[in-house]
Amino acid sequence: MIRVISYGGGVQSTALLVLAAQQRIDFGTFLFANTGDDSEDPATLDYLHRYAQPYAAVHGIELHELHRTRRDGSVETLYGRLTREGSRSLPIPVRMSNGAPGTRSCTADFKIKVVGRWLKEHGARPNTPATVGIGISLDEIERVNRRRAMPYEIPVYPLLDLRPPMRRHDCELVIAAAGLPIPSKSACWFCPLKPVRRWAEMRRDREALFREACALEALLNARRCSLGRDPVWLTRFNMPLARAVQVAQGMLPGFGDDDGTCDNGACFT
Repeated sequence: MIRVISYGGGVQSTALLVLAAQQRIDFGTFLFANTGDDSEDPATLDYLHRYAQPYAAVHGIELHELHRTRRDGSVETLYGRLTREGSRSLPIPVRMSNGAPGTRSCTADFKIKVVGRWLKEHGARPNTPATVGIGISLDEIERVNRRRAMPYEIPVYPLLDLRPPMRRHDCELVIAAAGLPIPSKSACWFCPLKPVRRWAEMRRDREALFREACALEALLNARRCSLGRDPVWLTRFNMPLARAVQVAQGMLPGFGDDDGTCDNGACFT
């Protein structure tokens, strides 16, 4: 039976890596679906390469970094799809004029299908499904019911199966006790589901990356304008990112971490 952890690079899935190294959970293979070196948050990729992969190797755990590949073997990235000349694709959940997120295919195309391809290449089938561990902690248990299982997998939630179940804070304690730094939340750096506070922190701490997000938003809207379509935004405030987000400071109610999150456990873990 194939048993893997879908590794997102964040706190919960890194805690699972430590628990696997301590043999508190029975998983020896971790799969990180990289949406692109130009797409994933640079902090997540830095943590993966500097800490997670060496830690996994020392403890005899396989941590595979997967990419979406075309038929010719070249790698496709999410940012590349968004910015490709002539592209009309909007695979990310941009905010529409009413502030609601639009439909998206980014998680399915660059996370779920990439992991699924690896699983099927290694023998996962509907009659012999793989067990896929997801890093969802007790304080976000509502995400479990949103996880749509593929025919070739059985999703499980090791953090919830422990006694007592683990919360995000517990995960941080496990990581720190293992001598590892606490990773940041994992997501693409331009993800429209990013909480406003995270955007504000990016503007304060990583101004160049924030400017890149503003430029991407402007590019998407220039393309939509040429097609006679309404503008879209990276926040819910129906205005350009540079106007919607100020440098991080004390935030007012409604600007916390609950602005939005991935609905199937493939991101933000």
